[in-house]
Amino acid sequence: MLAAFVPIWALTAVGFVTGRAGVLGPAAVDVLGRFVFYVAMPAALLDTLTRQPIGGTAGRAVAAFVVSTLIVAAVGFAAARFVFGRPLAEQTIAAMASGYVNAGNLGIPVAVQVLGDASFIAVILLIQTSILTPVILGTLDLARTDHAAGRLRRLLTVPLRSPVMLACLAGVLLGAAHVRLPALAGDAVALLGRAAVPSALIALGLSLVPRDAPDGEPRRPVEVGLAVLLKSCVQPVVCYLLAHLVLGLTGPALLAAVLCAALPAAQNTFIFARAYDMDGTYARDVIVASTALSMATLTVAAALLQ
Repeated sequence: MLAAFVPIWALTAVGFVTGRAGVLGPAAVDVLGRFVFYVAMPAALLDTLTRQPIGGTAGRAVAAFVVSTLIVAAVGFAAARFVFGRPLAEQTIAAMASGYVNAGNLGIPVAVQVLGDASFIAVILLIQTSILTPVILGTLDLARTDHAAGRLRRLLTVPLRSPVMLACLAGVLLGAAHVRLPALAGDAVALLGRAAVPSALIALGLSLVPRDAPDGEPRRPVEVGLAVLLKSCVQPVVCYLLAHLVLGLTGPALLAAVLCAALPAAQNTFIFARAYDMDGTYARDVIVASTALSMATLTVAAALLQ
């Protein structure tokens, strides 16, 4: 199983080296990222979920993951509020940095390569997109002093404007009903979906290349370190304890839950911070550090639980 991580880290390294060399241009990470998010990833999820419906043990594994996410996010939120004295918007970003996982660019490749099945990560994407993202954006909106017209409508339609969300929902429904796509359409979707994993990993590597820091207040290293510790170490441990000791999970279901919890902070953390006029250096540093550390934590988790 550990050998399954070799192509993951190799392609991520290729993306990083390519980005450092600048052969794809300065806009490569944004363009490739949009291709993955809007085109390749939805195709991969739709293809996977129509062929491999979600298993019966997914409910307990998802519950362990969700509870571990809420616990570490609450700790990150509380630390930002009571220890570091940050305002509500930055407390929200701290909570997101501590518990919101990169289920797309890294989660899907890990699921495909290591677990051999992306159905579990699809459920996590569904939960993050349809439930957690509106809650996060709603809190960030609440923290702002202005109340632009149409903000509530935008918030309520976030899930409906996400191609990943729509692909997950369609795949889950079709898979549960045992409905397959027509042959020609299914072949086209499967072919396009096969581009998701390598493209996502190359995009992930590109995103790790240092870029000019956004203007803003430098964050103390202890704040970044705490978020990275919560995300990369505490969350998978809490998830393991819940899944194994409380819910009695073993085998592939336990591995899926813990690997998902060990994923690094999501790139949306940086995107949301900048969209709400906050310092993006904190989110960026947590993402880069937790992604680098995940190379060790994911590998160790797989080695211990295989």
